[in-house]
Amino acid sequence: MAKERMAKQDKKGTKLPQNERGAANIEAARAFVDAHGIEDIECFVPNQAGVARGKMMPTEKFFGSPNLSLPGAIFYQTISGDYPDDVVDKEMPTDGDLILEPDLSTLTVVPWASDPTAQIIHDAYFRDGRPVETSPRQVLKRVVDMYRQRGWQPIVAPEIEFYLVKRNTDPDYPLEPPIGRSGRPEIGRQAYSIAAVNEFDALFDLIYDYSEAQGLEIDTLIHEEGAGQMEINLRHGDPIDLADQVFLFKRTIREAAMAHDMYATFMAKPIAHQPGSAMHIHMSVVDAKTGANIFTNPADGQPTPEFFSYIAGLQTHLPAAMAMLAPYVNSYRRLTRHSTAPINTRWGYDNRTTGLRVPPSSPEARRVENRVPSSDANPYLAIAASLACGLLGIDRRLRPGEPVPGSAYDLEHDLPLGLLEAVAALEESEAMREILGESFVRAFTAVKRSEFETFMEVISPWEREYLLLNV
Repeated sequence: MAKERMAKQDKKGTKLPQNERGAANIEAARAFVDAHGIEDIECFVPNQAGVARGKMMPTEKFFGSPNLSLPGAIFYQTISGDYPDDVVDKEMPTDGDLILEPDLSTLTVVPWASDPTAQIIHDAYFRDGRPVETSPRQVLKRVVDMYRQRGWQPIVAPEIEFYLVKRNTDPDYPLEPPIGRSGRPEIGRQAYSIAAVNEFDALFDLIYDYSEAQGLEIDTLIHEEGAGQMEINLRHGDPIDLADQVFLFKRTIREAAMAHDMYATFMAKPIAHQPGSAMHIHMSVVDAKTGANIFTNPADGQPTPEFFSYIAGLQTHLPAAMAMLAPYVNSYRRLTRHSTAPINTRWGYDNRTTGLRVPPSSPEARRVENRVPSSDANPYLAIAASLACGLLGIDRRLRPGEPVPGSAYDLEHDLPLGLLEAVAALEESEAMREILGESFVRAFTAVKRSEFETFMEVISPWEREYLLLNV
């Protein structure tokens, strides 16, 4: 799919802006918007679900006062738009305003907007300058800073799976694969099929062009196992930058899909009897001064004790982090035995049946792949939780179990089986509360419990099918 594109245009023939992202200071940001004729700026912060919350501002108003305010309750909002009132009343009794400060390094255009528009990701602070612990982007910054205090820089590379589906405006109807250029929907699994990708060439051309316009770097695109299931891999880099890219990619892919009369969904298990969608996270750690991979001994190229302790930290603490890696009731439909998704925290060399995989690589690129997170996870929280587990392993000099040489699908299921179990494990983990922040854990677990209660209000087709006349 990596193609030379001589003309950058959307499906309407409108010329797309050139690849640019970020500004060093407010003067550079002003030059950017002037060069692109920007009329409005979308100012937002990712909430607990990884959804953009903020305001649209005219350009002149933004530069007159680049900081904006939003109610603190935005970080207690559930995916359905509700709030766990008891916790909000306790934590934010007045629902006072938070200050959102723009991270100018994230400034970029919105290539699908009808009028020239830019977007900027913001960080949340209290009025006295303290970071808002309940903000997912601040949680990730907190964990990355812990690495920097030790003289290290974590490196990540996410892989995001998603499904293309027909437009579906009635939630009572199951999702279906979309119609490609052949005029026929996929009916079988097409893993790594170039022909299956070519069915949606026009859509992927638009995704690439939208991404280039925003300075987002796609490494590869493949067709995954499911009917209409795709995977995009991103180049490795700084965790905050990569989380920003995943956050923007999800929005980009959805917009491009709707422009081609279909939906893109990042649900973990959108279609019954099809594989679930994951967000695999590759992780390594380098010395901040030398850039050397601390997982590799420079003298002989062999793995270091830190490498094995990192794996052990993931094995030990991932169950307590599961609510951030699999954040919805639907997420646990993916994590079932013999579903191609991991069910435990076992590890192995180039073993895709384990939750933790060590991919083949050169000594310089030695890394660990966390295969547990689902694609519905907030990228800031999934990356923060994964890095936190590994760091705990190094700090506590933990030792991993033996690598699994064969299939791990028949081994013990040692991950939480459902959302409430995962939420309880997070609350009970003193180590995770300390590294992620008590305020964040209280807010996040309250949101998850509220979402579960909303789910329980819905009567499913299964209940009507098997209970209506039989019990």
